[in-house]
Amino acid sequence: MKRKKVEILDTYKFLFEPARYKVAYGGRGAGRSWAVARSLLTLGLRNRLLILCAREFQSSISDSVHRLLADQIKLLGLTNFYDVQKQSINGRNGTTFIFEGLKHNVTKIKSIEGVDLCWVEEAEKVSEESWDVLIPTIRKEGSEIWIIFNPDLVTDPTYRRFVLNPPPESIVKKTTYRDNPCFPSTLKKEKDYMYATDPERAQWIWEGNCRSHSDAQVFKGKWVVDVFEPQGNWEGPYFGADWGFAKDPTTLVKFWFAPDGQFWNLMIEHEEYGVGVDINDTPAMFDRIPDSRTHIIYADSSRPETINYMANQGFHILSAPKWSGSVEDGIAWIRGMNKIVIHDRCKHAQEEARNYSYKVDRLTGDVLPQILKGFDHIWDAVRYGASPLIRTEEEEEIVYYYDPVRISPI
Repeated sequence: MKRKKVEILDTYKFLFEPARYKVAYGGRGAGRSWAVARSLLTLGLRNRLLILCAREFQSSISDSVHRLLADQIKLLGLTNFYDVQKQSINGRNGTTFIFEGLKHNVTKIKSIEGVDLCWVEEAEKVSEESWDVLIPTIRKEGSEIWIIFNPDLVTDPTYRRFVLNPPPESIVKKTTYRDNPCFPSTLKKEKDYMYATDPERAQWIWEGNCRSHSDAQVFKGKWVVDVFEPQGNWEGPYFGADWGFAKDPTTLVKFWFAPDGQFWNLMIEHEEYGVGVDINDTPAMFDRIPDSRTHIIYADSSRPETINYMANQGFHILSAPKWSGSVEDGIAWIRGMNKIVIHDRCKHAQEEARNYSYKVDRLTGDVLPQILKGFDHIWDAVRYGASPLIRTEEEEEIVYYYDPVRISPI
């Protein structure tokens, strides 16, 4: 095979230095995943390696970095060396890439032998329990674990374990868009807009700094991400829609209620989320969620003309009831769930759960009783979808009674 020249950004040359842990974290647009993919493919050319590509959740191969590696193989002209299979990638010298999720494959992960390199992508989602299983599994002499992530909270297991308290033999690098000379112009426009309109969030998204004011999160401690299939004893499904205005997105959410002992879990299974969706394109958008035409959709009543249009397109869609304090009642009702479980594919629900927050006083740091706008679209849709249930419970809590001892005849 002819010698191949693979270009890798200077920032990521440390990936070729020996170390047990190689950690690259920071803001978006830094080219970390590209650099790791190219580096592993290069190392796989040189030596026969078993490379495990892992992430916290993987319900199918499409959830993995398989596609990224396949694309890089084409770009680098390595198709004569690497054979891209549906579930693996194999090199002519015996190098093999395998792909696994950590959360629901504990037994399988523990049984994997002989891994030379382990690439953990989206590592900010990896739990303490998953790290405790994975790290002892990568036990071959000289084996390495490569960890790639965008930080979220300073209290997250990955950030605490590898940034605040890195283990011995670690190389830890923070990288941003500034380290990527190929930073695309499309992302530059998004970055500049966010710095102009929301500089605090830009520090998180583009600089890779952990988010502050986590105490202000509306659903702090209530939500988790997982992969699930609806079960026969679940209630639902329920559908809620929120209409887009100007730069706000149109959203449709499909969710269930799953019994958990004496309590219920809110299970968010599907989402559709689009900014600037024309009304004529909205039916096709809603059709991407299974069963959206066979169940009632409760939608924001502020757009009756949109509701009428969607009804004429064959959707069973109704205006969600609103009442004084309905937003506060809805939030309290959702928080009354034992857990909020967001399917891993619902990326916008996850982002909004992280950012759906109360305002924070700039001077004192106190959390205020007002909701920040901008990350409420998914949750408004959930409130609308569950509004008949919320209203019913709210009405049932009104109890009229009297003290007969105090009643005297006229």
